[in-house]
Amino acid sequence: MYMFKYVTKRLGLMLLTFLIIFTMCFVLIKLLPIPTNILPGQDPKIVMATLEGRGWITNVKEGANGVYTYDRVPILLQYGNYIKRIITQGDFGIATTYGEYLNMPVWEVFVTHLPPTILINIYSTLIGVPIGLGLGIIAALKKNKWQDQVINVFIMLLISVPSIVLALMIQYVFCFKLGWFPIRMSTSDQYFSWEVFHSMLPAVFALCLGSIVGYARYTRAELSEVLTGEFMLLARTKGLTKRQAIFRHALRNSMVVIFPSILSEFVSVLSGSLIIERMFGINGVGGLYLNSITFQDYDFFMLLSGFYTLVSLVASIVIDISYGFIDPRIRMGAK
Repeated sequence: MYMFKYVTKRLGLMLLTFLIIFTMCFVLIKLLPIPTNILPGQDPKIVMATLEGRGWITNVKEGANGVYTYDRVPILLQYGNYIKRIITQGDFGIATTYGEYLNMPVWEVFVTHLPPTILINIYSTLIGVPIGLGLGIIAALKKNKWQDQVINVFIMLLISVPSIVLALMIQYVFCFKLGWFPIRMSTSDQYFSWEVFHSMLPAVFALCLGSIVGYARYTRAELSEVLTGEFMLLARTKGLTKRQAIFRHALRNSMVVIFPSILSEFVSVLSGSLIIERMFGINGVGGLYLNSITFQDYDFFMLLSGFYTLVSLVASIVIDISYGFIDPRIRMGAK
């Protein structure tokens, strides 16, 4: 009952927070000048009619010198029409200034670009989690020994070097010099084929290096603290071997902190993939987001901003709920 009330309350707060952020993004982007650039080969009348049809402008008039004049629709009225189209028609808008996808529904374009983004983040998590946890466990069990020192040096090196520099090093060494991987991801849409997977690996390695460091640090710090707890000494005095005490008690207690960090790290990786996607030529959501800002395409920007905001908010709820499942002693929502 406590968990149900807690989850219900958090979902309500999540929706409220999402609406506030979504509204702020809409208002701020609409305060910018309306992009009315006429691309080569476009009919100005069609462009102005499209903007009027989307509810951005009204009273469009063509002057004697070919210059159009118009009145802006009030922002709150635009916002109401925008939300109404999403709810009643599932219409997230069309690309009006993004030349490559001009006049295409932004939702369809978003769906076609989503798989590469999701896959590189899933692959980086599947690779980074076991390596990071393994290094952290070894460092904690061999604390202050040479194994711990080596792992700490490895961690400090990866922390000190910016992720963009690491990505450039991976491109130069493994893609350019050794030729083990292509510099850019394959353009094929067969995402589960070996060709596409092989071309994704440089970007996956660039993403998971930072995650490995985070997992290793969290695991070493938390497991080292748990291993010095009094309950561990009590477990040993009851006859458990060191291995049994570590696996039955130490790791389980340390996972209360480590597992939520894995979820939060996944969200940070998803955000960090914006730059990595551009560097490795991955045709994912990150490139769309950056280009939507460059081209000032409002509908693309709103959809992608809502996507990243919703991912972060949902992840925060999942992280909080996970505490109760990992450790039954933690009763979320109880007084």
